[in-house]
Amino acid sequence: MKKSLKTVERRMTAHLVVSRDCSVPLRVRLRYEPTDPYVVRAVFCVDSEEPVEWALGRELLAAGLKGSAGHADVRIWAAPGRGDQSMYIALGSSAGTALLEVPVRDLTSFLQSTEALVPRGTESGHIDWDAELAHLLAQG
Repeated sequence: MKKSLKTVERRMTAHLVVSRDCSVPLRVRLRYEPTDPYVVRAVFCVDSEEPVEWALGRELLAAGLKGSAGHADVRIWAAPGRGDQSMYIALGSSAGTALLEVPVRDLTSFLQSTEALVPRGTESGHIDWDAELAHLLAQG
């Protein structure tokens, strides 16, 4: 991959939805690196547990701001009754599913910053394809 010193990071507070009437604040750090231009890394921190990291598609997050998006392990949709303030992100794994309520304003600002660094549609120009192929061939 091409080397770049620029990254985009955003810290925010989301809420882990436990039930219809209960949620727990959750610290989230979003990170975008132009060397991996299709991916947003999300690190979720709960005080009593180790952080959990998910790789999310940048395009999927952007699509989720406009309407329901995703399937299977990652789904995104507007939070009913919350206007344009919040959206839900459901993350599923073999261990279970987590439902997160995320502030739209923070996510929108983060994605705008990533697009200023790497405009949508130009992602493939930020990948060193020769290095990627060499890495794959070396793994056999």
